[in-house]
Formats: sequence, C-alpha cells, structure tokens
Amino acid sequence: MPQDEKSGAVALRRLGRGVLWTVVVLAAVTGVRSWIVPPKAPPAPAPQPLSTGPAFPTAEAQALAGRFARAYMTWDEGAAQQRAAALAALLPTGADTGMGWDGKGRQEVIDTQPDAVTPGAQGQARVRVEVLVRSGASAAAQPTAQPGVPAPAPSAPAAQWVALEVPVATAAGHLVVSGQPGLVGLPEHGPALQRPPAVETDAALSTSTQPIIEAFFKGYAGGGGTSAAATAPGAVLPPLPAGIEFRSLTAWALDRGDGTDRVGTARVSWGIGGAQIEQTYRVSLTRVSSSAAATWQVSAVYGGATG
Repeated sequence: MPQDEKSGAVALRRLGRGVLWTVVVLAAVTGVRSWIVPPKAPPAPAPQPLSTGPAFPTAEAQALAGRFARAYMTWDEGAAQQRAAALAALLPTGADTGMGWDGKGRQEVIDTQPDAVTPGAQGQARVRVEVLVRSGASAAAQPTAQPGVPAPAPSAPAAQWVALEVPVATAAGHLVVSGQPGLVGLPEHGPALQRPPAVETDAALSTSTQPIIEAFFKGYAGGGGTSAAATAPGAVLPPLPAGIEFRSLTAWALDRGDGTDRVGTARVSWGIGGAQIEQTYRVSLTRVSSSAAATWQVSAVYGGATG
C-alpha cells in the first residue's frame, strides 16, 4: 500500500518547483545570454574640448599699432595739436596725448611695418612695429654762415628704421593702446638658413642653351619685348620697363633631368639708376620641335633662386 509522504517533504518539493518556474520565467523575460555574457559597459562620453575663448584679434592689433606708431613717432613743435588729436583717437578716454614728448623738434614717418603680436593675460598684447623715420636737423646742427660767404645748404636728414613695441588691450569690445610704447633694437641680420642640397648641372645642355638664354634677357630689358626666337609659343612674358639695360649673362646652369621641360638658374647683370646690379632668375625651358629642327625656348621666368 502506498504510504503518505510527510508534510515537510511535500512542502520542499513545492518550493523547489516554485523556484524552478521562477528561473524559467526570468530566463524568458531577460534572455539566457544576458546571464552568461555580461552586458557591455556603455561607451565613455567623448572628452569635451576645453573652452579657450576667442582668439586674440591679431590683424586688428597690428592695424591699431601701425596707426599709433605713425602718429606717435611724428612730431612738429609747430603743430603739437595735430599729433595730440591723432593719438587721442587711439588711446583710452582721459589718457595723456603727449605720451612723453617734450614738445620740441621735428620728425616725419615715411613708412610703418607692423610685425609680431605677443598676446598676454586679460586681453592684453604687445605689438612690434618697425618704423622708417626722418628727423629734421636742429638749428644748432646746421652749418653757420660766415660774413661775405654764401650760406651753405643745410644737410639733408637721413631716414632710418627703428623698432617700437606698442602695448594694446581690449576695452568694451574694442582695442586701444594701453600705455606708453618703447623703442627696441633691430637685429643686425636674419636667422641662419639651412641650404638645400646642391642640384646637379647638365653641363652640355647648359652650354648649348646659353645663347638662347642670353638672347631672351637682351630682349627682356629696356621695354623692347622679348626675343621671339627665344620665347616658347604661347608664353606670356612681359618685358622689363624702359630704363633697365642688359649688361651680361654672368652665369647659366641647367638642372640635370629628362623630358621636354627643364629648369635652370641664370645670373644677369643689369644697368639701372647709374649702377650695375646682378640678379638671379629661375628659367623654365621647353623643347619646341618643327619640321625644320628642334630647339629649346623660354616658357617662364621667375625672380630669385628658389623653385
């Protein structure tokens, strides 16, 4: 005869079935794979760029400093108000428009060349300006006339370049000159330049094409028009203006290469302004063929040795 199970065993069996059915239901809802393979972590957010604010208005600072340098370095003891008015438009309200000038002497500005802008803190910067000035000679420096001798002509003042560093700052959305500038020195020479490797020369072709180069530059000078025999068809090579005289082709070297287009370097001596001066050109040649013969002709000419 079957025996009745104890009530505790029945309860345990029912509990086990309940747990099993709970697992089945959860697997159906969440998916078995999510239990075995853990979900991937969400991708990390992309780093946000740091806010650096608007860039310093370099071009505007150069324009302001150049205009200021022209007004600041110009003075005439007989027209002090003109200088003061020109400076007032570039300075903060209430600034001293004398800017350190003692009100004496004469000086004119011939040219200004704004250069490097060095930004600082809190919307400030320093602008370098190179200024070409000519100072008027004072009366004490002029030669003294002797009795019965015509007065000598006053010496002509010489122009010279000076460098000025101008402080500028932003105020109410505008740039102003924020204080007195300072004269600084000019470098005696530029930085060292790394020379490109030497180009191998095609000696034979340089020799055979030299008459063509010489004929071209003879026609290139004096406004007479370039030589048709030396100029490639379709090339537009406007001649130099009148008053420049061809003296000689002092050097011509064609770079080694192949094909129908070649480049070489020419050194030419010109007569201009009562002097003789040598200059360097890069000259492009192209090989032009006809039924009679083939020859090299100039297709382009560039000043300077680069390229």
